[in-house]
Amino acid sequence: MNRVLLCPPDFFSIRYEINPWMSLSRDVNPETAAAQWRQLHETLRSLDCEVEVLPPEPDWPDMVFTANAGLVAGSRFLLGNFRHPKRQGETPAYERWFADHGFEIVPLPKIHVFEGEGDALWFGDTLFCGHGFRTDREIAGWLAEELRCAVVDFALNDPHFYHLDTCFCPLRGGEALWHPPAFSEASRRMMRDHVLDLITVPPEEALRFACNAVVLDRHVLIPAGCPETSRMLVDRGYECHPLPMSEFIKSGGACKCLVLRLSADPWHHHGSG
Repeated sequence: MNRVLLCPPDFFSIRYEINPWMSLSRDVNPETAAAQWRQLHETLRSLDCEVEVLPPEPDWPDMVFTANAGLVAGSRFLLGNFRHPKRQGETPAYERWFADHGFEIVPLPKIHVFEGEGDALWFGDTLFCGHGFRTDREIAGWLAEELRCAVVDFALNDPHFYHLDTCFCPLRGGEALWHPPAFSEASRRMMRDHVLDLITVPPEEALRFACNAVVLDRHVLIPAGCPETSRMLVDRGYECHPLPMSEFIKSGGACKCLVLRLSADPWHHHGSG
């Protein structure tokens, strides 16, 4: 069964600017954000996904983006290190939650930054990693050794797509959504070598976070306003669930950023799980 971790947007707001999407002059609407989060929560549960909820803390408005906290590998939680001090205070809450729920906490070397599932996504038995903005390149080697698995590392070069999960989304059938301009030229070539069916999302839909989708088997929870991407998914046998994400996009995130997987994806196996 799919199992994920969410954190309610009770204290979500824009109090600083750490990516090009964020602007202190354009805060979120709390009521709209709460309604959008509830719809995501309800949609996940309607698809037989078990949803755990992390209590939010008032000093850390971006806790709502649980995907960045770390990476689950079986019964282990690889605890991330946030790049920006504005988010580093979230880490103790995540560490406590995972320890309290029976996970073995695996700390990262403090000299490196790693923002969890934001920059580490499974594609079959291979872990795809992004670096350039929020995660250090050296993390790929550390993950390969720690998890005893194949890791492919991609350089991100557009600050609007500062995490891998904003420009790449692996799908159950071995396809993947992606936005090629977000990657370096060498990384684009490498991506084409590793994924036989790459679905290029329209640029305007990439900016609506089309790649920041949650995949549950053949169901895809995708930000609203991405009709062409949805059509391409439906043509490949997927069922799309468009969700309004306007308030979270103001802060540089959408569906996938709000979700941290707690269970292994059914289509891959962890080497050390």
